[in-house]
Amino acid sequence: MWEAVAAIQRESRHACRGAWSESADALRTETPISLRLRPSASSALSALKLFAVAAASAFAVAVAPPALALTTPEDPGLDRDFRTDLDVPYVPTKQETVEAMLALAGVGPKDVVYDLGCGDGRIVVTAAQRFGARGVGVDIDPARIAEARENARKAGVASRATFHLGDLFYADIREATVVMLYLLPSVNQKLKPRLLADLAPGTRVVSHDFDMGADWPPQKTVNLGRDTLYLWTVPARRAGK
Repeated sequence: MWEAVAAIQRESRHACRGAWSESADALRTETPISLRLRPSASSALSALKLFAVAAASAFAVAVAPPALALTTPEDPGLDRDFRTDLDVPYVPTKQETVEAMLALAGVGPKDVVYDLGCGDGRIVVTAAQRFGARGVGVDIDPARIAEARENARKAGVASRATFHLGDLFYADIREATVVMLYLLPSVNQKLKPRLLADLAPGTRVVSHDFDMGADWPPQKTVNLGRDTLYLWTVPARRAGK
């Protein structure tokens, strides 16, 4: 099922960012984990594609561990503000794109790579295994965190690739030298003030497919097949900021 979702990755994420208001409301009434998607001006995606993404997301909800997993004490961000709903549907990034994102950021052994909304952990694991960096992943879905930790263990990088169950909007990202994103335009916009406030000047930010808006244009854009990668460097703070 995930292969079918990955095959329509770019189209579905663009169209899906708002096409499910009614479906999301139905999920909220029946499950502890819901999908929050914003209204969209376009609904050009075919009914078949919408069904494929909806079915995949519903499956993820169905197989998620019980709510007990959300109270793990060693994970950060589990306070009164912790949410259990997903801001974006989970769509894996192709390995080729993962490596291109890390290369675009110039990741090396001295870097600390954060992946906000890390999914199965493939960016963090690759950063540790192939680029020699230390990586940290944050995701709100306990099923994805369990999968990411197992993937790091299998790759032999568990000591340098760690994963935390938590809300990316509340994660402490101050130690990051590189931040990786595959979210949605509205989520990028909401996250942008924190990136600029909390990250040290010179920190690199790479986003897959979605930019940060006209007020923070990327310094570099790379087209990789049907994927688009954007690179920013956090600027020096102005006096008084």
